[in-house]
Amino acid sequence: MRTVTNGGHVEAADRSLLETALREVHEEAGIPPGALCATAAYGHLPIDIDVFDIDANPAKREGAHQHWDFRFVFHLVDRDVKVTAQPEEVSAPQWVAFDRVTAPQLRAKLSASRLDGRIEPANASALIHDGHGRYLLHLRDDIPGIWAPGAWALLGGGREPGDTSLEDTVRRELREEAGLEPGVVEPFAVELATGTDGLTVPVQVFTARWNGDPARLPLTEGVMLAWFRPDAMERLRLSPSTLDLVRRHAHHAARSGPDGPKAGSTGVPHIVGVHLYLERDGQVLLGLRHPGSAYASGTHHFLAGHCEQESAVACLVREAQEEAGLLIDPDDVELAHVVHMVDKAGDQPRIGFVFRARQWTGTPQVREPDRCVSWDWWPADALPEPIVPYTRAAIEGIRAGRPYTELGWT
Repeated sequence: MRTVTNGGHVEAADRSLLETALREVHEEAGIPPGALCATAAYGHLPIDIDVFDIDANPAKREGAHQHWDFRFVFHLVDRDVKVTAQPEEVSAPQWVAFDRVTAPQLRAKLSASRLDGRIEPANASALIHDGHGRYLLHLRDDIPGIWAPGAWALLGGGREPGDTSLEDTVRRELREEAGLEPGVVEPFAVELATGTDGLTVPVQVFTARWNGDPARLPLTEGVMLAWFRPDAMERLRLSPSTLDLVRRHAHHAARSGPDGPKAGSTGVPHIVGVHLYLERDGQVLLGLRHPGSAYASGTHHFLAGHCEQESAVACLVREAQEEAGLLIDPDDVELAHVVHMVDKAGDQPRIGFVFRARQWTGTPQVREPDRCVSWDWWPADALPEPIVPYTRAAIEGIRAGRPYTELGWT
């Protein structure tokens, strides 16, 4: 028996090859576009194009011609969706492993793709706030064919080939759409939106702080930018998920307390991060950051996190459990090193506390796959590449007995 993927011929009403593929999957297998999302690796492009010759068929009044197969690949977002095949179209639908796909060319590409079903954002947006309860919204053009026409939304867009990370994507979009260049952007949440083609679109939402006049920004897309408080947003034409996102951030800000300097202060707030240094038989525990991570994508790094409304040691204990399933007693923690750094002139400074845990319970597990794809033990004198520069500097400082390192200051 030959297994084939869902598909069919382009119809006159189809606006694109992608729309044809989505229609055929829905018609043949009962899987709607909203249950699927594009992969970060291929987006809306086909994973494979196959061209083969078709002999003439006088009965159908068809001459000899070439047949083109455009094959798209999607991730299943809704794992509970029921596959309901049309008997006249297909029979015995089943899920098969990549190495059992019948078409040799497609089988080879799938096997080499490293696709594993993980939902990875390929779009990014910015939740910009002024630190005093106001949020920046973008009124979109009321033009058919664009996402959320005529509605208020967050600034942002899709990842492009030149973007090295989703943080690069959101920074580029802010520059291109509104001339905005915030100093610090941080990941906040991954939201699921619906694209114009009906596909589910995972969006990495970043937060950034800015308190300027939106009327003075060189807006290149949309109608206008304006500040709003969450209670006023209920009266706007606005996606419910965006309103929920703003409320969640406002609640989080209320719990965390005011951030940033007071009015009239000349101080510069520092980002405080904690890092876990675990050593076992001369080896150090490091995680490989996810390729789509906003910070240090595809790079080895400590288990780490930013302090919230908590002590540094409490943050370390929390992050160790959330990221790797490790249980650490605060009494078993000691400060091993401090790194004071700035990435480049004008960036927000960072202070990194590196703590050593003398003992712990559990084996490192990947608990947050959108941030870290693996945990491994590495010889302290043969660290992997690529590695976050200040991670290497801290490990070298600890081994040399130095308590403090400065990086990036001129």
